[in-house]
Amino acid sequence: MAATPVWSVDPRTGKQREQVGHEATAREVDEAVRAAHATRGALADRSVRAAFLRAAADLLDGAAAEVIGAADAETALGAPRLTGELGRTTGQLRAFADAVDEGAYLDIRIDHADASLTPPRPELRRYKVPLGAVAVYAASNFPLAFSVPGGDTASALAAGCPVVVKAHPDHPATSALCGALLRRAAVAAGLPADVVAVVHGFDAGLELVRHPLVTAAGFTGSIRGGRALFDAAAARPVPIPFHGELGSLNPVVVTPAAAAERAEEIGGGLAGSVTLGVGQFCVKPGLVLVPAGADGDRLAEALAKALGETGPGVLLDHRMRDAFIAGVRERATLPGVDAPVTPGPGGEHTVTAGFLTVPAARLAGPGPHELLLEECFGPVTVLVRYEDQGEATALLDRLPGNLSATLHLSTAETEGGAAEGGAGAAELVERVTALAGRVVVNGWPTGVAVAPAQHHGGPYPAATSHSTSVGETAIERWLRPVAYQSVPDALLPAELREANPLGLPRRVTGG
Repeated sequence: MAATPVWSVDPRTGKQREQVGHEATAREVDEAVRAAHATRGALADRSVRAAFLRAAADLLDGAAAEVIGAADAETALGAPRLTGELGRTTGQLRAFADAVDEGAYLDIRIDHADASLTPPRPELRRYKVPLGAVAVYAASNFPLAFSVPGGDTASALAAGCPVVVKAHPDHPATSALCGALLRRAAVAAGLPADVVAVVHGFDAGLELVRHPLVTAAGFTGSIRGGRALFDAAAARPVPIPFHGELGSLNPVVVTPAAAAERAEEIGGGLAGSVTLGVGQFCVKPGLVLVPAGADGDRLAEALAKALGETGPGVLLDHRMRDAFIAGVRERATLPGVDAPVTPGPGGEHTVTAGFLTVPAARLAGPGPHELLLEECFGPVTVLVRYEDQGEATALLDRLPGNLSATLHLSTAETEGGAAEGGAGAAELVERVTALAGRVVVNGWPTGVAVAPAQHHGGPYPAATSHSTSVGETAIERWLRPVAYQSVPDALLPAELREANPLGLPRRVTGG
């Protein structure tokens, strides 16, 4: 039987552009995983890994025009957005190279033997080792930063884990190009090309997560797709960690004092956040709690004005466009739901942005309005009008886990004490902390800085683990700790020897 071809498609027209390759067979997935698994020893040298990551960044930057052109042709995200995304991608590759050089991620801890303790303590030395071959599932909405050369791949390689990436069908040509550049960088650094491989196809993704030599997986995508892979990872004879970033509403709460102080500013900022990337960011604010009354009306009017000035946009593929139009239509027909600016189809291949409104009382319990508490991927948000703080907090208590939660507070609430509302604001911060992996005050969640203190994850269904997929600590997902007890110094890994020949940071008893 002939292999199923993989085509690059232009979302602006829905037409096939070029055949990129074919969907990988079970045998081809097996060969890719086994070849990657065989490179583990070559990746053991930290200096070589760091050189590889920097070489990958340099090659991607050197091919910027080709990479950005390929990604734009398949995603319609535009050269300015993709230029920034490429900079983020190469920046995180270099950041992980720096982390590898520093070595703090190894978390070296040494407890010297002490016979005077009760019970006596033996000599213990602990650090972290790479898990092995990792499966990465590319995201649709970030063809670079969360795909073949993205954060999951970069952090896994930094940990010393070879990677097999299941390319996303929305940008197969971009995936193939980036995969080839990474493989060239590996060879330039003295590594086998097979430290990175790219496979295509839905069935290939299932074969990958089930492969006995795959030790962990990273995923960014839908709840449905992520949960299916998560369940497959758990059902294996030897279950593996599955670090999935799934769906998120990213709720926003606007306090009455904040609405009174700057309703127009908040409405305009919300419009920019909802429409950024045509509403296709995983941290798009999808549910916004605003006070009922005149100040809430001013906010909604500012939002409507800003959205009305936003032109139609192209979604990543026509399947997503159809799902967006159907999802908005289903939500807009619920009793009590209004559409001040109706989102939906623009031209034949585009969509227009908008928002819905609903009284908070409609969401007080189970019923059809629970649909409004599910993510709708695209440029739409839901304004929920609440009558008092109790109604707002009761709704927050009904929400599932999220990547982010945002609070818009007044100056008095952020700077004042209890008399000026500070106590209520602190309670809100505490409440949304239970909901989300990142809490934002007086800003917008779209735009996830790549920084050591960043956390991009959250309670389920935002993520399937408590790890982050952004920032230096993302490397921890691909490592496991090992302790050596009473092992002679000459037999210890170099990282743990008493003389510290590699000059690594370490925590020592009493230090």
